[in-house]
Amino acid sequence: MKIIIAPDKFKNSITGLEFCSLVEKSLNPYLPKTDLIKLPLADGGDGSMAIVNHYLKGTVVHVLVNDPLFRETKASYLFSKASKTAFIETAEASGIKLLKSEELNCLNSTTYGTGELIKDAINKGVKNIILGIGGTASNDCGIGMASALGYQFVDKYQNNVKPIGANLAKIKTIDDANVMPKLKEITFTVACDVVNPLFGENGAACVYAAQKGATKEDIAFLDKGLQCFAQILTERYGVNVQSIKGGGAAGGLGIASKLFLKGTLKPGVEIIKRIANFDEQISNADWIITGEGKLDHQTLSGKTIQGVLTSAKKQHIKVAAFCGSIDLNQDQLSKIGITYSDDIMGLSNDFEDALQNTNAYMSKLIDSFAKKFIESTRFNNK
Repeated sequence: MKIIIAPDKFKNSITGLEFCSLVEKSLNPYLPKTDLIKLPLADGGDGSMAIVNHYLKGTVVHVLVNDPLFRETKASYLFSKASKTAFIETAEASGIKLLKSEELNCLNSTTYGTGELIKDAINKGVKNIILGIGGTASNDCGIGMASALGYQFVDKYQNNVKPIGANLAKIKTIDDANVMPKLKEITFTVACDVVNPLFGENGAACVYAAQKGATKEDIAFLDKGLQCFAQILTERYGVNVQSIKGGGAAGGLGIASKLFLKGTLKPGVEIIKRIANFDEQISNADWIITGEGKLDHQTLSGKTIQGVLTSAKKQHIKVAAFCGSIDLNQDQLSKIGITYSDDIMGLSNDFEDALQNTNAYMSKLIDSFAKKFIESTRFNNK
């Protein structure tokens, strides 16, 4: 029997790698001769670096950069010298996680530090950069990132504007004369799991700016700035900016990655699957065991389990999902391709208990699964 273990992380609980080890330990007493293959996944967001490194076997590089408020901070990225590939999470240098709640203000925050990480990776000789966008504290449409790479954003007085969201409407021209020459030699793949346009009611400011410290007045101001800058981008690059799905991701980093970096936007889990050689690895598997913190209707909007189900369906592989909580009924689970499912909340006393005793409860779930399905399959195959 061949079983694939392919989870995402359980936020604030266990990592994908820890889930793999836990399932392996729980299954071994029942199936000591089974081929267990650990293929942890992620969606390209915060925490994906460890998963990517599981496959690339790279080096974590630490760099002093500007945080979202232009203060010096230490950020890191993954560098694989063998494949000349870097994996950079925007949240490392430009994330909400770097700020205290009272410091959140996306009018004045920047993605400059993300550009500094990119620049450092290019100077180290990378040829491919995977950029995981998400979790940013900014709404600067990526002008901070681009400024660190040599782009200049000029106002009507021929002055360079400070690269923050509040200044987007001031930009009249884009000067790329001083962009680092090596930038055009780099292939950028951008992990983007949302389809929000740049501006409007579903755009970067209206949907995400509130969680980055913006008031209603700030949101209206930022959205107007995005609209004004979109006109500049359209005139400069000949692209209908608003038609780009995901352009509004990460405060506009989606469109910035596409235009300033010539990047290709793809669902994060699909990028990680490609790195893991996932579809080839799961060939002829009997089961794929997956899991994440919460399984609900949003699961089919770019989350890791959706990526697992897509691959499993193509190869007619049964999927078992073990999660912190499951908000779908059995009919809904069957329709999306999950054969077996169970959740920790069904065993725990409350949410806090579930967090504190994730390992113990997960072991019980796997034990029950093994007894009910795997042993019967082994018996029938004798």
